[in-house]
Amino acid sequence: MDTEAAHGLAIGAMKLLPAIPIKPDDPRLAVSAFGIGFPNPIGLAAGFDKNAEVPDAALRLGFGFSEVGTLTPRPQSGNPKPRIFRLLKDEGVINRLGFNNGGHAPAFERLQARASRPGIVGVNVGANKDTVDRAADYVSGIRMFAGLASYFTINISSPNTPGLRDLQSEAALDDLLARSIDERNKCAPTFGRKPILLKIAPDLTLDALDALVKVARHRGVDGLIVSNTTIRRPTSLRETTLRFESGGLSGKPLFPLSTRMLAETYLRVEGQFPLIGVGGIDSARAAFSKIEAGASLIQLYSGLIYNGPGLIGEIKSGLIERMEKENVTSLTSVVGRAAKEWLEWPIEGMS
Repeated sequence: MDTEAAHGLAIGAMKLLPAIPIKPDDPRLAVSAFGIGFPNPIGLAAGFDKNAEVPDAALRLGFGFSEVGTLTPRPQSGNPKPRIFRLLKDEGVINRLGFNNGGHAPAFERLQARASRPGIVGVNVGANKDTVDRAADYVSGIRMFAGLASYFTINISSPNTPGLRDLQSEAALDDLLARSIDERNKCAPTFGRKPILLKIAPDLTLDALDALVKVARHRGVDGLIVSNTTIRRPTSLRETTLRFESGGLSGKPLFPLSTRMLAETYLRVEGQFPLIGVGGIDSARAAFSKIEAGASLIQLYSGLIYNGPGLIGEIKSGLIERMEKENVTSLTSVVGRAAKEWLEWPIEGMS
């Protein structure tokens, strides 16, 4: 089936899930980060529930939190189809969607309708493709969803909106974060202080990462999400035709690059704020590796395509088994312990 059509069916099926109570997680999986208590560290990454249609269904599947979006102020259709490609032999996905979403207004109505329900729901905000002042679009998103979001993610790392990644440069990022955090602070007396996270690309040079972390620490962001998709292609990809499709690569082939970038970021942050690790998580082993590399929380999306929703429970049970084997009672105790080792991990050839 066409990948995008299959995604639409998945969203439709989740809407039909019965509203059963969420099964409590093993308390050993609980994580505190950004001032929020998460029942388990596994989140649904942005990109799946673009229009905030099924956040509660995602939580009922066992996720500890769900992130909706990316949401832009005005609706936009995104890039021409086809724009999602499954690399079956590699368990990867290439997408060039381009922030397709229905805009702030319908998502606001959906999130407002579920506002009284429990569960951690983050809102990922972005800018419209044709916006002149892109920072203003992020500010608009924070203002719109300040009373509904558990936290905000500022997405400046999608490769599918021309010029968006330029916001990762030092001067542009400083301006964006200053304005976004100022808007959050203006809304805080009414809605409470909502954490602001920044989602970054795995393709940054180490010098660019140094500058980005410096700005993030100076401006006082609450955390970083590492990482978005990559525009690079591992030379080992077996899908020799689809590998040349433009767009961001996610899934299993992204794991080494994103985890190495996670470790590099963890060491630069020096404990000032927590990190969320994303990219190629398809097992409990991969999830634990992300935590050892520096992630307090993790997110996944592409792994669901190849492993189904049962992956969530498998990861949780696998994490508990590993904790019991190592005689640790909290995942926090292993966060970042292998970060330096990941700096020595060889990253295979990229094109």
